[in-house]
Amino acid sequence: MSETALPTLSPGRWQTLQLLRKTVRNPLEFWPAEVYQQRMVRLNFLGASRYFVSDPGYIQTALVDNADKLHKSDQMRRALEPALGHGILTAEDERWRAQRRSVAPAFRPSAVNSFIPAMIAAARTTLARWQAMPDGAAVAVDREMMHLTFEIILETMLSGRGDIDVAQVERSIADFLQSTSWAVVLAALGLPEWTPFPGKARAMRGRSYLRGMMTKRVGERRHSGDRHDDLLSLLLDARDPETGAGVSDTEVIDNILTFIGAGHETTALALTWTYYLLSHHPEVEAKILAEIANVTGGAGLEPGQVAELAYTRQVVMEAMRVYSPVSMIGRTVMQGFRIGQQDLQQGDRLLVPIHAVHHHVMLWDRPEVFDPDRFAPEAAKARHRFAWMPFGAGPRICIGMQFALLEAVAILGTLLPTLRLRAKPGYVPVPISRVTTRPDQGMPMTLMRR
Repeated sequence: MSETALPTLSPGRWQTLQLLRKTVRNPLEFWPAEVYQQRMVRLNFLGASRYFVSDPGYIQTALVDNADKLHKSDQMRRALEPALGHGILTAEDERWRAQRRSVAPAFRPSAVNSFIPAMIAAARTTLARWQAMPDGAAVAVDREMMHLTFEIILETMLSGRGDIDVAQVERSIADFLQSTSWAVVLAALGLPEWTPFPGKARAMRGRSYLRGMMTKRVGERRHSGDRHDDLLSLLLDARDPETGAGVSDTEVIDNILTFIGAGHETTALALTWTYYLLSHHPEVEAKILAEIANVTGGAGLEPGQVAELAYTRQVVMEAMRVYSPVSMIGRTVMQGFRIGQQDLQQGDRLLVPIHAVHHHVMLWDRPEVFDPDRFAPEAAKARHRFAWMPFGAGPRICIGMQFALLEAVAILGTLLPTLRLRAKPGYVPVPISRVTTRPDQGMPMTLMRR
């Protein structure tokens, strides 16, 4: 991208009100159109400068070179901390670094690969249930994928559901995430955290259930001394390699809830959007099926074969470009630094609009077109590494990235050869951001045997 003068927008009172309404309805509508066309855009809004950074080089300057001068935005902190506490997603400075060091061993390749059998087993359970449905059955794919990935999270993180009410957990997560747009707006307005808003009581009930449920599970495991081959046991026994300190029960609870809330949502939505895109691109689906058949020989997918599904992985990555599960990264500048020709000051807001980066006219040829060949090895190598960033960037890149990609490929490799899903005729889903990016009215599809 070439250097140009920084576009600056200063909305009036009526425009500011409209922007606030858009943020509550769908934060994706808040963004100026220029973020899809310019390297960086400044928006003077509610007494603060907000810099939308879409250029990959600028993103690297901010999130890598100056990561220590940024904190999570106060809006996102206020939206997420009530449920997630101060886990790896929301903690700052040394508190974050200590947790990252302690948690990292659980996400090494060997550890992640050990979870693949559980991923395939859960997918086979879904397959069996779908096979019992008649041809032409209506399926809410977004809910199906949420349920499937949640079962995987329960097995890999907690060694099964135990006495957990899965339906209640799923409702609690949905209720809490539904409230986040209001929390962001109230924080931007500088209103106190006790300020009421529509749905707050329901969101807080969901938060209380989630934390109560996890407090009970962690306490039982800690006091019994029982250990399993799961993330909870790894966290209970984890030690900071630098200090030798263990992870407190509160930190264990915060991080398990982070992985449950953020982990299963992002993968489920990536799969939801992938199924929708495949229903409109049968030629891509045919290439996936050919790859799966070649790798498995027509038998069911086995854990050791998931890594061989290279084209299937490309499809997932392209789906995550077209519909990024997380639409934006928000930071507050704690210490000033320069991006390009612009000096950012303490207190400024820095926003990386991931959805806009993934659709930027200067970064992608025909950005609205679904083309998995963009992620063929040579094509990906020629592109800036921060042109695609559904998992973030820099030291705070999502620690579960490889888990999520392997999970998505394992699920597709298990389900696609037997059953196909087709979008409801004429249905065009509208992406809406609630921390994660979901279809506003769900994803109704039709199930058919091959």
